[in-house]
Amino acid sequence: MQIPEEKIVSLSEEYQELKKDIYDPAKMSDQRYYSKISRRFKELQEVLDLYKSIKDLESTIKENNEIIDSTQDKELIVLAEEESIDIQNSFDKKITELRELLIPKDPNDEKDAIVEIRAGTGGDEAALFVADLFRMYNYFADKKNWEMSILSSNPTGVGGFKEIIFSLAGDQVYGTMRFESGVHRVQRVPETESQGRVHTSAISVAVLPEVDEIDIEINPADLKIDVYRSSGHGGQSVNTTDSAVRITHEPTGLVVTCQDEKSQLKNKNKAFKVLRSRLYDMELAKHEAEISAERKSQVGSGDRSAKIRTYNFPQSRVTDHRINLTSFKLNDILLGELDEFINALKLAYRNEKVEN
Repeated sequence: MQIPEEKIVSLSEEYQELKKDIYDPAKMSDQRYYSKISRRFKELQEVLDLYKSIKDLESTIKENNEIIDSTQDKELIVLAEEESIDIQNSFDKKITELRELLIPKDPNDEKDAIVEIRAGTGGDEAALFVADLFRMYNYFADKKNWEMSILSSNPTGVGGFKEIIFSLAGDQVYGTMRFESGVHRVQRVPETESQGRVHTSAISVAVLPEVDEIDIEINPADLKIDVYRSSGHGGQSVNTTDSAVRITHEPTGLVVTCQDEKSQLKNKNKAFKVLRSRLYDMELAKHEAEISAERKSQVGSGDRSAKIRTYNFPQSRVTDHRINLTSFKLNDILLGELDEFINALKLAYRNEKVEN
């Protein structure tokens, strides 16, 4: 790979400009902006340090070649050639690293995320598996020091959920969780099954980047907002005030409801948060569709109708079908040990980006 010198010059100029802002006390007062430029500054520093290392190796290779061409000392030639092989291997490795670093990063990767888990085929068993995956992601979030907050839930009488929606806040949440979108299938013997037969159920997971008001504009005239009295399982009243909120975005038909909080205002804010993310996700889906018309991505397409993972309880086996990765540590995975799968999916996605 040729080193893109013009690109490096451009990044170096951006680095010098950001360096001024990083040490400007006035910029530090805006925590959100300062956090954003700090991340970018660190990214650029990593690229430029790697570039300097590559140029140093390039100079060493050139010096060794000059020695080989200019001397008659066979021992010196052998030493220079052996050293050149090692240096060339290191040079090639760093070039590959630089190539990966120069891949444009998805700005959404740094965002927090909203995760929606819904029961599909399988009745009560699917609802129970929704609860299992919710706990799995909760454990995973704890390990990552992320903050989890339930936005909406629809529990069943057997301890499961027809649907649960929650937010995750922390470092690189969406970039880590994005690969969980899709259909998750479970194969196990239900507790209610007297014959001991293995049943297959399915649930869907949607991971949306959490967006701010500045990321997507919503026209208030496009919204229909209803308030009503929230109710629990079996129709019993949870409270006696109209605290539950239903927001309908009429141009798209999207409907978001929230009744978990006793405060109408809190429910309304949570519903708006989900609505903004869903509308933003629809725009992302259109963009992905345009891209996939030219190139179908195996890992990062976000196709939620696709079966992505199977959890087989009798064999304690978990298989991710996108990358053909199988683990026999089902119990550990359900306790939040997802790094093996997440890291492998990130690597496969990055390799796809490099190839394209």
